[in-house]
Amino acid sequence: MAYGGNRTGGPRRRYGRRKVCRFCADKKATIDYKDIRSLRYFISERGKITPRRISGTCAEHQRKLTEAIKRARNIALLPFTASHSLERGDSRTR
Repeated sequence: MAYGGNRTGGPRRRYGRRKVCRFCADKKATIDYKDIRSLRYFISERGKITPRRISGTCAEHQRKLTEAIKRARNIALLPFTASHSLERGDSRTR
């Protein structure tokens, strides 16, 4: 159906566990732009920042996380995009 409902016309039910913010659950965990290992968890393979609905972070920590990732990118600790392969299939010269 075009409106995204199920066949019976009722609302969709979501099953599964609700994600909990990692930083709210563990008070010792901090968001630091220099801690690349913890920031990598919140970046996709292509270099995009994962959204709240996927990562499970709360709004406050998602804002801090986004700021930390952008700072790490600006000082070249994290890539802006996915790494490109140096090998090319064709041998064109420019």
